[in-house]
Amino acid sequence: MADKVKVTLVKSPIGAIPKHRATVAALGLKKLNKSVELPNNEATMGMVKQVAHLVKVEEI
Repeated sequence: MADKVKVTLVKSPIGAIPKHRATVAALGLKKLNKSVELPNNEATMGMVKQVAHLVKVEEI
């Protein structure tokens, strides 16, 4: 299991429900096709799972 994951925003959160928009912002994603490296822990993966339809995840 990798200790970090690379999360990329691939779909706009404009039409998403407010809770999902807030989750995308909390992950540090601001623009389409931008990526952030986050620790691979339960909190991060729970957030990613909630907005899985908007992001792409890769293990580093």
